[in-house]
Amino acid sequence: MKAAKFAYTRVFDVDEAIEALAKGGGTAKAMSGSQSLGPMLNLRLARPAQVIDVAHIAVLRAVSRKGEWVEIGAAVTHADIEDGVYPPLAAHPMRQVAGGIAYRAIRSRGTVGGSLAHADPAADWVVTLAALGARIVLRSPRGERTIEADGLMLGAYTTVLEADELIVAIHVPSETSTTRWGYHKVCRKPGEFAEASAAVYFDVSRKRARVVLGAADGPPILLNEFAAEVASKGAQAAGRDKVSAAVCLALPDRDGIDRKLFTACVERALEQSGVFSNHKRAEQET
Repeated sequence: MKAAKFAYTRVFDVDEAIEALAKGGGTAKAMSGSQSLGPMLNLRLARPAQVIDVAHIAVLRAVSRKGEWVEIGAAVTHADIEDGVYPPLAAHPMRQVAGGIAYRAIRSRGTVGGSLAHADPAADWVVTLAALGARIVLRSPRGERTIEADGLMLGAYTTVLEADELIVAIHVPSETSTTRWGYHKVCRKPGEFAEASAAVYFDVSRKRARVVLGAADGPPILLNEFAAEVASKGAQAAGRDKVSAAVCLALPDRDGIDRKLFTACVERALEQSGVFSNHKRAEQET
């Protein structure tokens, strides 16, 4: 199929984009890399009267370090993060995640903001940014507001974004010497959508401990109690039985095979993070 007829507008300024969205009265849709919206247009799952191309807005393609945070423009592509184009992200955990998103052709056009706005439960950035405790900056004719990344999704393909709001930036914590991070997903084959995923983030200096499940058919699921236990007790709090129990509590309606996939994702993400070796060093020092 081909897309239903729509008007196309290319903008070069955030205010211009906001104005166009507002004038659309709910019938306009912002587009950046078009890797999600494009197929939906062709399948006629989305039928906006107007598509507003925001990919050429310079400020949305910028990355800068601001104190303990890194500000990422919403139109920054996965490939640019993967390639270390931006110095503030060259050694950041996001670089590891970016390299595993879909295929290179998609990474070359797909954007962080576009992925978040699309809100696919299996998307890599949805679970990653929830684990990092990222903040998302939204702008509309009413001004600017910032929300927590784990509060963006209401359900599959549904977010808190208003019709005239645009994601303009994502703030993620910068890496530190105490950052411990891991991400693992299970796919039927490389490049496909995840069947299960998990991201973990620990940073003693920021008193942060997060374990998050993704690809669970809805918003990312935070295992806060389990994460706190791991942060305080290390490996003894993260045996397979403890991980499995936390997953079962979070996903009571999933079958045994699904829960085993999520359990494996959490275990491997924890292994990647090196948080357990951190505890061993702390014990030796005391």
